[in-house]
Amino acid sequence: MSDLKDIFILAVIRDCEQPHVKMSVPDYMQCAEDHQTVLVVVQPVGIVPEDQFFKIYKRIASVSQVSVRDSQRLLYIRYRHHYLPENNEWGDFQTHRKVVGLIAITTCDSAKEWPQTSDRFHGQKEVYSSTLYDSRLLVFGLQGEIAEQQRTDVAFYPDFEDCSDVEKRVEDFVESIFIVLESKRLDRATDKSGDKIPLLCVPFEKKDFVGLDTDSRHYKKRCQGRMRKHVGDLCLQAGMLQDALVHYHMAVELLRGVNDFLWLGAALEGLCSASVIFHYPGGTAGKKAGRKPSVSQPADAGKRHRPGALTANGISADTSAEIGRTKNCLSQEDIIEKYKEAISYYGKYKNAGVIELEACVKAVRVLAIQKRAREASEFLQNAVYINLGQLSEEEKIQRYSILSELYELIGFLRKSAFFKRVAAMQCVAPTIPEPGWRACYKLLLETLPGYSLSLDPKDFSKGTHRGWAAVQMRLLHELVYASRRMGNPGLSVRHLSFLLQTMLDFLSDQEKKEVTQSLENYTSKCPGGMEVITLPDGLKLPPVPFTKLPIVRSVKLLNLPVSLRPHKVKSLLGDSMTTASPFIYSPIIMHSRGEERCKKIEFQWVQGDVCEVQFMVYNPMPYELRVENMGLMTSGVEFESLPAGLTLPAESGLYPVTLVGVPRTAGNITVTGYNTSVFGVTSDCLLELLPSVKTSGCLVEVIPSLPRLQLSTSLPRSAHMPHPMSKEELSSTVSVQLFNGETQQMTITLENIGSVDIETLELTSKIVTTKEKMFGEFLSWELDEALSHLPLKPGQAVTLTVNIQVKVDFSGQEHLLQDLNDDGISVTGLPISSPLRQVLKPRPETKPVSSESGKAEYSHIKVNTQTPLYNA
Repeated sequence: MSDLKDIFILAVIRDCEQPHVKMSVPDYMQCAEDHQTVLVVVQPVGIVPEDQFFKIYKRIASVSQVSVRDSQRLLYIRYRHHYLPENNEWGDFQTHRKVVGLIAITTCDSAKEWPQTSDRFHGQKEVYSSTLYDSRLLVFGLQGEIAEQQRTDVAFYPDFEDCSDVEKRVEDFVESIFIVLESKRLDRATDKSGDKIPLLCVPFEKKDFVGLDTDSRHYKKRCQGRMRKHVGDLCLQAGMLQDALVHYHMAVELLRGVNDFLWLGAALEGLCSASVIFHYPGGTAGKKAGRKPSVSQPADAGKRHRPGALTANGISADTSAEIGRTKNCLSQEDIIEKYKEAISYYGKYKNAGVIELEACVKAVRVLAIQKRAREASEFLQNAVYINLGQLSEEEKIQRYSILSELYELIGFLRKSAFFKRVAAMQCVAPTIPEPGWRACYKLLLETLPGYSLSLDPKDFSKGTHRGWAAVQMRLLHELVYASRRMGNPGLSVRHLSFLLQTMLDFLSDQEKKEVTQSLENYTSKCPGGMEVITLPDGLKLPPVPFTKLPIVRSVKLLNLPVSLRPHKVKSLLGDSMTTASPFIYSPIIMHSRGEERCKKIEFQWVQGDVCEVQFMVYNPMPYELRVENMGLMTSGVEFESLPAGLTLPAESGLYPVTLVGVPRTAGNITVTGYNTSVFGVTSDCLLELLPSVKTSGCLVEVIPSLPRLQLSTSLPRSAHMPHPMSKEELSSTVSVQLFNGETQQMTITLENIGSVDIETLELTSKIVTTKEKMFGEFLSWELDEALSHLPLKPGQAVTLTVNIQVKVDFSGQEHLLQDLNDDGISVTGLPISSPLRQVLKPRPETKPVSSESGKAEYSHIKVNTQTPLYNA
């Protein structure tokens, strides 16, 4: 937990002085156009199911604007299901903060419960009675005589499903609010009290004006300025935008003259809000449905304006004359300057912190639309240090989260991620009795894009590393810790595996050791695998294969041993047959095939034989790396991988590792990758995701099983091993010593040690010239007896006798006499070869080789076996 406490590095100014009366909870979702809305609170009364309440609340909130009958004006409504009464006391300062409507939702099952329900509704109205214009009660479940009564303030519905006219009733309710709003606007503008204009105050000012001289010119101007600003608010809410602009301009002049800074700031903010509504009719809150402009033209304003406004003390009877000579609407640049001025005035009052903070938020939203990110960041930086007193942990989380969203709105992604990360740490602060680790984890996940961090390892194999690795590692450690505290060890293993795989190059030797030890501890309880982890919110965490533990540099498919390699049988194909393309020339060249990573290899593998693939690997860890169950991954044919375990020295150089397997069916097989088990995490590593791996090709043909022939003779083997006559011949050299004219028999035993029948057997001989010496034909045999045993089943053997009779012509070879001993010649090399496949076993009774072996010449017996399973 100590690692997590360091995140609380945000310095926030704290003021220990307790304010007298102030707004304690800011509305972070406020925007400039909210100044033209009227506030309606929707609350349950009694016991109402939460899901049903919000279902009705959503329908009510859908009535967000109403076109007033017999008028071109629109009335905008802002709904809240929770609103603090102390915030309502600031309604005179800014009328959009005043609760003017109440809609209560309740359930009532019988007539006996109705009186109690009605009393609760009236009690709810008392909370906002000082500002309320009108109210409605929606009763669900009550039927009978009471429900049949026609009442304007109460609507009865049999249940939550049968209430089709809710929206219509809300529209009628809003129109009744407009009537009251219009009458109050006119009452304020036509005050009958003569020279006495009431002084509007915010809650904390009331004690400061006790005992002041109400007859002074300074006091009267203060009253006039505040009332002018208040009438501007009412005009803005009533849909009279141009009239509101005029009143705000005049209020600014009056209030500036008396240094009434708090209300001057409010007048400037009202002027900014009205100008924003004019310039951006679609709104600044990013809502999908843009608002319709409700701008009243000067001519219309003159026609609608009713004479009899405030008299000579401030508010003129007709504002139409002032519209022409007053700079009504601010330019887009002036809007921001006036916001700055207003916020500076708010900053003079400790109890206006909420007002100042909300004004900063509104200005940022405007700047975001104007794409002036740097100036917006200055407003946000000011908002960070605004003193709001002692906030609860939930309020701190909300504040940091909104700051994060606003920074994201202006494109400051890293700053946004920072504040969201602060909010995440606040969710598990030591002062919280029950830390919210799930909320912390969710917020941490949302910070990943800001730090250029993705949880998909594929994104880290593309070019250079993006972002600050040190911060990214810290964030990944926090994800590991949060997931563990959530009770999800599988998530911890996944995040720790991701950290080790993607940040390996940035970890010190000590950090590598600590991370791997932690990973082994986690995997001892919950092994890591290649499955996709789906989080409750639908986010999917892809698997993390350990392609760097070890690092593979090259992959090479190996040919079969020489004795097991298949060769084409010429007698079956014929000399005229070819496997080349039948087309003489084709202009279409398959470049993509040549560029494929897995190009086809020339040699073949054989079904049922053990095949090998060589990897050159490297251990980047500062200690010995144990890799368990490293095996091949293939596609195309059925393949049995034979995993192997290996131990690589610390920081080893390139180290060869050979992996083996057995293809069980014929066809084309592709080596797609390899799998490992390291630190308890199973990984499937695909070669196509490793662009740095060098390979000469990964696609090879697997031909059907071929017969395996073991050849042995009755003669002793010779130590002299001549080179085969061609790549199709494998020689087993035997030794025999004969005199010219002497005859000796040799028995050849052929055993089928494979799994395929041998159906054809051929035996041929050929004469070989060596050192310009020609030998006569001295081998003869009878093959009929051997052929009668065909087909040769697996495990069966057949023998044939070869007669060796020496007939040497010495004519013209005078120099040969010096090589003879008496009349004899030593034939020490009698190679026996097979063009297909054989397994050679040395005979235990091998006799010493003649000293004349260096002068020996050779003749060969070729044994051909054929099978219909392979005709290539």
